[in-house]
Amino acid sequence: MKAVVIGHFGGPEVLVYKTVPKPIPEQYHVTIKVKAFGLNHAEMHMRKGEWDEWNPISGLECVGIVEACPGGEIPVGSKVAAVMGGMGRNRPGSYGEFVSVPASNVVELETSLPWEDLAALPEVYCTASTCLFTILGLQRGETLLIRGATSTIGQAALKLAVNAGVVVTATSRSKDRFDFLKSIGASDVRVEGTALTQQFKPNKDQDYRFDKTLNLIGNRVLLESISLTRPGGRMLQAGWLGGLEPVSDFNPMIQMEPGIHFSLFHSKVLGSPDFPLSGVPLQDIVRKIEYGEFDAKPTHVFEYGDIHNAHRMLDSGKAGGKIVVKH
Repeated sequence: MKAVVIGHFGGPEVLVYKTVPKPIPEQYHVTIKVKAFGLNHAEMHMRKGEWDEWNPISGLECVGIVEACPGGEIPVGSKVAAVMGGMGRNRPGSYGEFVSVPASNVVELETSLPWEDLAALPEVYCTASTCLFTILGLQRGETLLIRGATSTIGQAALKLAVNAGVVVTATSRSKDRFDFLKSIGASDVRVEGTALTQQFKPNKDQDYRFDKTLNLIGNRVLLESISLTRPGGRMLQAGWLGGLEPVSDFNPMIQMEPGIHFSLFHSKVLGSPDFPLSGVPLQDIVRKIEYGEFDAKPTHVFEYGDIHNAHRMLDSGKAGGKIVVKH
């Protein structure tokens, strides 16, 4: 089969097309004929040699048709989405024409969505749904702060939260993105920065803190994100848009606000026993998109033979949404 392979570490030009062996069907695994796949920033870091775990055939997610399934978990010929399960990390990923994925990381779907639209969903919507409803326990009528809302996961979280009847305040570094965030449901938008608290101007008659906070910026705003969450609320850190620099001289007894639940999440655990995909209503999300309840189309679609330009767009940071590559 043909596959896109990381020839050596570097820019988009290091990706090369090679003929490699087709995956051999395994028990408890699903072999998928890949129709399309989304790009993820982790794959850019893997390509550059900046990731601790990587495979020459990258790709953390895909959609396609079941080619083989020895255990019978999913019927051959079914439309499926696959995410994580070691793809692109400790096993070949979705940049090949075929990919073998643990059955626990594959979801059968009934849908009429085009492959490129479907491919925009697995990683970001499974991650966003898990963050909002499994970990944060978000409920209708609650208030939610999303820091880094213009990221792909931020946009997905905003759309899912608003669809669930949640009042969302979103942040962005650029005021040019404010109208966009309001158009997809944000009730309020603020400039992202380390002094976000000062923008809310609390007074004795109004509590400016939120029921739940989703921090996609990372350690740089960790403590402030906790302080922006009301006692009894939850703050989840699930991104590192602001970099991986640790919190210096961190002393939780002095610096953390009391009574706030703080959690972490990384999408690599999707499909694991602790975070099974059965807990993600991906079929329901697909149906809502088909019914027009919200839009989840990718912002850029590239042909399989154009992987270099797809990665150039990924590197640019200007995609504005999900990048998809289709066969």
